[in-house]
Amino acid sequence: MKNLSRSFSLSLVAAGLLAAGAVNAQSLAIINATLHTSTEQGVLEGASIVMTDGKISAINPSAVKADKIIDAKGQIVTPGFIASINQLGLVEVGAVAGSRDGGDEKAGIDFDASLAFNGHSGLIPYARKGGITRDVITPQGGESIFAGLASVVDLSGSFESVLQKQVALVVNLGERRKGSRAFTLQTLINKLDEHQTKADKKAKKDDKKPTAEDKIMAKVLSGEMPLIVNVSRAADIVELIKVKQQFGINLVLNGAQDAVVVKERLAKADIPVIISAMDSLPGSFDSLNASLNNAGLLEKAGVKVLLTVGGDASHNVYQLRFDAGNAVSYGMSQQGALKAVTANVADVFGINAGSLAVGKAADVVMWSNDPFELSSHVSKMFINGVEVSTQSRQDKLRDRYTTESSMPRAYTK
Repeated sequence: MKNLSRSFSLSLVAAGLLAAGAVNAQSLAIINATLHTSTEQGVLEGASIVMTDGKISAINPSAVKADKIIDAKGQIVTPGFIASINQLGLVEVGAVAGSRDGGDEKAGIDFDASLAFNGHSGLIPYARKGGITRDVITPQGGESIFAGLASVVDLSGSFESVLQKQVALVVNLGERRKGSRAFTLQTLINKLDEHQTKADKKAKKDDKKPTAEDKIMAKVLSGEMPLIVNVSRAADIVELIKVKQQFGINLVLNGAQDAVVVKERLAKADIPVIISAMDSLPGSFDSLNASLNNAGLLEKAGVKVLLTVGGDASHNVYQLRFDAGNAVSYGMSQQGALKAVTANVADVFGINAGSLAVGKAADVVMWSNDPFELSSHVSKMFINGVEVSTQSRQDKLRDRYTTESSMPRAYTK
């Protein structure tokens, strides 16, 4: 009798697991959509997309079969946007020191700020309203030129939102309040040379266990891990191109207001540039060529452009789509701007998302209209094939203060 009861219990467990698997494997399709794929396929009218098990399983199949089908009625569907170069989830209120975890005075090469990432940050739902489904968060750093390691997170709001760690090493170069920029660049070169020499010796005799720094620098020198350098002045950029050629590193420039001056060199050296489309005035002697035209000029020169939000991006990352729209109005192509917030970011940081293609993560956004237009909004959003809400704290406050009630204003039952 005991064995029979045990067998029956095991059967119930197995049935439960099968049922759970069936739920997880539920498929979803969007039909009659205008797909902006961010691939060579470009824009597909009256098209369909199928998502299964968190991945895109079909684009325009001959027959659509899914557990749930949504009729887009011609609405635009894009990949989820990928933000970058911010501390979203690492800071809650900029003026409150206890809520800032993106940097530390002692931070260096192995500083991993993602250990403090808060998937429940109140800033994340607001970012989702801007069509953003993933983000490349970067550390602010400290006294060292090495700020630390970038990570990829999704904006699902779960405690398991950190998807990829150590996707890039961040370095701060350029103008200094004290000392010379020459010293900082020399520090970078010396560090690369030191670890290259160490790697050559290790290949001959393996006698010491590599440190965390050794492992990170080995990835940088092999090109496996991109080196993001925060830099602006054209003269500094030219020197960094030489560094890339000397060590064969995977160099990515951020800020780079003067990149337009050496755009042909950057295109030839295959160096991506992360810029804010809204940099229109010089903020220092390092950024005399800041202009609203720069994104379009770099694209036309053949430079891979990634768009980011300048200034306090952690709180304003929502406006990434508006910045992309401004880039279009000042000369960037519509599809180039879309790739600059999707496929290009995914390509640079090795993210399996950013385009509507079979096998990619099902980060999919349906829009009421052109996503780069101020009046449009997110109709539906899916992260890893699961629909997520775009209701933010701002929406809740609006409802609280506009709800009619017999009680005093802002008090609701």
